[in-house]
Amino acid sequence: MTKGSRVVVKTGGRLLLTRPPVVMRGYDRAQVDALLERIGKAFDGDGGLTAEEVRGTRLDVVMRGYDRRVVDELLMECVRRLRASGPRTRRAGRPRANPEWLIGWIQSARFGRAGLRTGYDVRDVDAFLDRVVAGLRGPAAPVAASDVRECAFRTVRFGAAYDEGEVDRFLEQLAVALERR
Repeated sequence: MTKGSRVVVKTGGRLLLTRPPVVMRGYDRAQVDALLERIGKAFDGDGGLTAEEVRGTRLDVVMRGYDRRVVDELLMECVRRLRASGPRTRRAGRPRANPEWLIGWIQSARFGRAGLRTGYDVRDVDAFLDRVVAGLRGPAAPVAASDVRECAFRTVRFGAAYDEGEVDRFLEQLAVALERR
C-alpha cells in the first residue's frame, strides 16, 4: 500500500502500523489505537485476534478523530495479512454466518451523517435493515444477498441522511455475510 495511507510494509514483509492523520470528523482515536495495539500483538503471535474480529469491529465517529478512509484501508490490509497468516488447520472455504450474530451486527451498525452533502434517507436505510433483521428472525421473507446489492434509497440534501459511502460499504459486507448463510 502507499505511504499516504499510512500503511508501510518493510522489506521483510512486516506490516508497520502507524497512526493515521487526525481530521475534523473521524474514528475515535482511543478505539483505533487500542485496536491497532491488539492487531500488532496478533501479528507478533501474542493475541487471539482474528481477521473476522477486525472486520466486525465498529468504530465510533467523533470530532477530531482519525481519517476514516485511511483507517479503513489500514484495517483491510490488516485483515488480508491476518487471513494469510491464519491457522492452516481450518477447513477450506468460508465459515457459515450465524443469524444471531448477523442480527446483532446489523442492529449495532452506526453510520455518519451526511451533513451538507447528499446522503441516503435515514428512514429508508433503517426500514431496509429492519426488513433484513425480520427476515433473519423468520416472520418475514428472507432477504437475499442480491436484494441487498440491488436496494436503492432516496437521497436527501438537507435533512436526516446517512453518509452514502459508509452505507454502501456496510451493505456490501452484509451481502457477503448473507451469501455465507
